[in-house]
Amino acid sequence: MKTIFSLFMTIFMTTAIAQTRLPTDIVDTAVGAGNFETLVTAVTAANLVETLKSPGPFTVFAPSDSAFAKLPAGTIEALLNNIPLLTKILTYHVIAGEYSADELLSRGSIQTVQGQSVRVKEKYVGKVSYVYVNNSRVEGSVLVKNGIIHIISSVLMPL
Repeated sequence: MKTIFSLFMTIFMTTAIAQTRLPTDIVDTAVGAGNFETLVTAVTAANLVETLKSPGPFTVFAPSDSAFAKLPAGTIEALLNNIPLLTKILTYHVIAGEYSADELLSRGSIQTVQGQSVRVKEKYVGKVSYVYVNNSRVEGSVLVKNGIIHIISSVLMPL
């Protein structure tokens, strides 16, 4: 049986953006969603849990488990054994401050905590517009107590 939290996450994961801010932080929301296990494992290994539980605010581009599954075989294991590289990749998914998809689009690019910038653009498929961060599509967004999570379709790799 699904908990109320799971039902909220199901609703939020299937809408463009959540209208209500969840009372949980970035990490607890990812854990509770159930489809960010790889991300949570990586964040834990890189010792970033406390940072992402702090008041922030943060904007996090969160690859789902299916996004991580697109990486070549052995990549995740290799990263978990190379914490400096894992940390570089994870911090490339985080922006200091809270930015909605519209705010990101208006900027065009924005600097990540890692130091490099990501490009944000709008692409149309027919008459439907989608927001992309680099080449990864934003599939939904969730407001949480310490920022916003943008669920993305693939893992972002810094240059």
